[in-house]
Amino acid sequence: MNEEIIKRAGEIVEKNTGEASYCVLSLVDLDGYPTASTITASKAGGINWITFCTGLGGTRTNRINKCNRASVCFNADDYNITLVGTIEILNDSDVKKEMWYDGLANHFSGPEDANYCVLRFRTQRYNLLVDWKEAKGII
Repeated sequence: MNEEIIKRAGEIVEKNTGEASYCVLSLVDLDGYPTASTITASKAGGINWITFCTGLGGTRTNRINKCNRASVCFNADDYNITLVGTIEILNDSDVKKEMWYDGLANHFSGPEDANYCVLRFRTQRYNLLVDWKEAKGII
């Protein structure tokens, strides 16, 4: 049954990527406290990995440089998908082009913008409530 819930959760996460959707990314701040902020997920590989786009030298990247532990949460009336893992900053030009979406033009000049970077979250454990069924585990 866990595999069914994991598959359904992965479909939900992948559906909730791109400009019109949001999730919550939690990081540890520079003083060691948890912080949460709303962010758009760029792309996802089920619940295994999720990418986000942001600016270098900002609050998020400064936090990640200090502590790479993170949590991501997608939720609505009929699901709550909480993922815990690690996050890294990517500045590879091919990755930046692949993850680019139109809404980023409001913040960056294009995928070549030196201030633009990609964050890649990799899940290590999950806590899922999907279609009123629960699953917890480690990837």
